[in-house]
Amino acid sequence: MNDLRNPLQRALGLGSAKEGVNHWWRQRITAVALVFLGLWFMALVLMLLHGDYASARTTLADPLNAVLMLVFITALFWHMQLGLQVVIEDYVHSRWLGVVLQIAVRFYAVLAAVLAALAVLRIALGR
Repeated sequence: MNDLRNPLQRALGLGSAKEGVNHWWRQRITAVALVFLGLWFMALVLMLLHGDYASARTTLADPLNAVLMLVFITALFWHMQLGLQVVIEDYVHSRWLGVVLQIAVRFYAVLAAVLAALAVLRIALGR
């Protein structure tokens, strides 16, 4: 194969889609965010372990907790979608099945994130 591009152009154009590095960085950034947000979430759950429903609602209605929960939900489902995308690309060898699964995973991730965010917003806004 005779590639007429210079070495820098070849190095910057990783993969056929030219998006492999961006995908990798998004997955790593969401992973790091989930470490810190996961620790916050575990502390929140442990704090509410022996509380009642009203105290849980009050805690989640706090603006800081509501925002952190929304960021946690976004990072969680985005990271899930990125990870499952790689699994499907690596292990599903049928083109049509891979496309169907990619669409299904993305649809599920968006739907679940929107429903979870709606629940948090309803609690935070007192509705």
